[in-house]
Amino acid sequence: MDELVSLVAQKAGIGEDKARTAVESVVGFIKGRLPESMASQLDGLIGGGGATAAKDLTGKLGGLTSGLTGGLGGGGDEGGSA
Repeated sequence: MDELVSLVAQKAGIGEDKARTAVESVVGFIKGRLPESMASQLDGLIGGGGATAAKDLTGKLGGLTSGLTGGLGGGGDEGGSA
């Protein structure tokens, strides 16, 4: 998380204490809206879990968005030509 805090501090032109508060607030907000399995993956990613956590989280988010767009008629051959 330190890398993210440093990036936010640099980009926003604020101190690291304020950046840490901002990052923790945003992460808490996001985790509160994710299913538990995804929230734990986010912990691993931000806490330094690296590529494995990112890959797992990306796969789960991809499945979630596929399900959402599929439910909205956004994918597949249901209405295709015969």
